[in-house]
Amino acid sequence: MRFPFRAPGRRGLIIITVLAVLLGAFGVWALYASSWLRVERVRATGTEALTPREVVAAARTPMNTPLISVDTDALARRLRARLPRIRTVDVERSWPHTIGLKVTERTPELLMPTGGKFAEVDAEGVRFATVGAAPKGVPLLEMAASDSPSLREFGIDRLRRAAVEVARDLPPAVRKDLRKVRVRSYDAITLQLSGDRTVAWGSREQGAEKAKVLTALLKAARDARHFDVSVPSAPAVSGS
Repeated sequence: MRFPFRAPGRRGLIIITVLAVLLGAFGVWALYASSWLRVERVRATGTEALTPREVVAAARTPMNTPLISVDTDALARRLRARLPRIRTVDVERSWPHTIGLKVTERTPELLMPTGGKFAEVDAEGVRFATVGAAPKGVPLLEMAASDSPSLREFGIDRLRRAAVEVARDLPPAVRKDLRKVRVRSYDAITLQLSGDRTVAWGSREQGAEKAKVLTALLKAARDARHFDVSVPSAPAVSGS
């Protein structure tokens, strides 16, 4: 059996409209004016070198304010500015009372000695923190390009990124023996390996090919002390 559809009359439309307005007003009041949906807790996750307490303190999240009114983008920018170790942070509202801070920290690829301490350099070449003790297994970076035209042409940041890229191009078997990356210019990067071995790498160009050639040379000339892969098609080995 089919029942004919009857549109609501004028009175019904007025009632529906009033209810919609009331519901909307109640929703706005609940979000912005009530005590039901306000910031009472801030939680940080994903920390490693940092502590959750450090992250929460640096966030300075306004407490007892409407959860909906928290500017999550501004909070994320503030955290990254105050704690450069943070690479990314996701700020989330967890209803009804919590702001969540999901942190991803920068990790050191190289260390720059400075005043008895060590500046940590990440995969993007960013100096993000200074620590008193060198993290285990992280090679040193020596910037010796103060008199090089490369410093004026490329800038210190780009030279630092080039050094990191060279270190990251090394396969794990070679990377574990890396002790220092020395940058004299953009085209003159050298590596110091364990056992007092040195590698003339040249520029960061052709990194994958140079890494492959170096790996083969290290296996073939185990007693050698000096390796040159700056021109990977014409490598050289010397010393014993």
